[in-house]
Amino acid sequence: MTRPANVRVRFAPSPTGGPHLGNIRTALFNWLLARGAGGAFMVRIEDTDQARLVHGAVDETLEALRWLGIDWDEGPDVGGRHAPYYQSQRLDRYHAAAGNLMDAGKAYPCYCTPERLQQMRAEQARGKQHVGYDRRCRALTAEERRARQDGAPSVVRFAMPKDGTTSLKDVVRGCVSFENELIDDFVLLKSDGFPTYHLANVVDDHDMEISHVLRAEEWLPSAPRHLRLYEAFGWTPPVFAHLPIILAPDRSKLSKRHGAATVTEYREMGYLPQAMTNFLALLGWSLDDRTEEFSADELIKAFSLERVSRSPAVFDSDKLVWLNGHYIRRLTHRDLAEALLDFWRRYPPAEFPPPRDLDLMTRIAPLVRERLKTLRDAAPLVQFLFKKVDYDPSVLVQKRMDEAGALDALKQARAVLGALPSHDAASIEGALRPLAGKLGLKAGQLLGVLRVAATGLKVAPPLFETMEVLGRDRTLAAIDDALDKLSAYSAITPG
Repeated sequence: MTRPANVRVRFAPSPTGGPHLGNIRTALFNWLLARGAGGAFMVRIEDTDQARLVHGAVDETLEALRWLGIDWDEGPDVGGRHAPYYQSQRLDRYHAAAGNLMDAGKAYPCYCTPERLQQMRAEQARGKQHVGYDRRCRALTAEERRARQDGAPSVVRFAMPKDGTTSLKDVVRGCVSFENELIDDFVLLKSDGFPTYHLANVVDDHDMEISHVLRAEEWLPSAPRHLRLYEAFGWTPPVFAHLPIILAPDRSKLSKRHGAATVTEYREMGYLPQAMTNFLALLGWSLDDRTEEFSADELIKAFSLERVSRSPAVFDSDKLVWLNGHYIRRLTHRDLAEALLDFWRRYPPAEFPPPRDLDLMTRIAPLVRERLKTLRDAAPLVQFLFKKVDYDPSVLVQKRMDEAGALDALKQARAVLGALPSHDAASIEGALRPLAGKLGLKAGQLLGVLRVAATGLKVAPPLFETMEVLGRDRTLAAIDDALDKLSAYSAITPG
């Protein structure tokens, strides 16, 4: 595995929506390359598409990076020698760059109206011709351009070569060639004075000394435009690596219907950042055919562009769930308690007000850890600890039991538990299992009655440990409540 030298990479999101999985996967790969090579990772906000900006999208994206442990050396919040890192604050630089290209005859103003362009494309489509700008304004004389300057708003277009090919040597995809005649004279500056992605991207990558551009496969068609811009400016282009697209399990384009669309949504669903980082890293990259579990440090040491796949990456939600459960079970009791408290603070459970007692949660964590696939799974399992238990008294009666037998079991269990010198799990178990035999019940029947009484749930954390956490007073009070409920129920139930 080779480590590129002098690595400077960037993640350049456009704040037109939340931080979707493909974007954050791109950020992760850039970060891993930079950290593994001892280079720099930069965040740059590409906010030139003013009509599509979404309020709060920048903050949401940066928070998603922080949650995953992806830090940046330059960019919003941290600054850097290439500031500003918002493209909307760099307009003068783009105008100067476009002016230089026009002065050199490599770009030109275009005065075609949107109506004229729409009609042109429709005619091309009807004639089964290549659809693209017909270079009408490229042929205007200087005098004709001066005559139009006071008329309709203009854009600035790049003068692409009319023939030949443009070739890209891509780290992931190898050599890719494009026919120049199929690439129209694309817009550099829009009529509102903002640059297009093509101009701003190339200018910023050059000015910010970006060495490697890792971006999604969808941007591959833009590569010849960018290479020609680098050539026109007389700049050396960076190394390109176009990352594989992420597909749904049915090989269709990944979308909202296949699950959560943004990293923020997965956080709200109760996924751990360690699991998300591990999972995202495996979407298009692998170390070998066996290893699936990586810490962040292990990923940094192992990651290389040579191991990035050309084939599409398939989003496997079952694998993500498995990974998340695995990482939950690797947490210490205290770490899991902290994770649950933080999760409930951010996303308060519907079942009860969020607790704050870390010591209590540390005692609860081992009761639920084996049952959790996500942090969200915990609240229904532990709600009985934080609110009054409510349930239908009929569920106290277990299979092959009647109401009288359930009542007797509750009374006998209360007496035994009330007499215990120590209310710990081992003592509770040592008292209740023999009691089942004395009552002529299977252990599961007695414990089932007590589980409902103590938690209100048919399926709950381990009973003896749960009773220990509840404490003697709350356990006995819960059994008393169950006796009252079942007695009242029996009184109105036909014999």
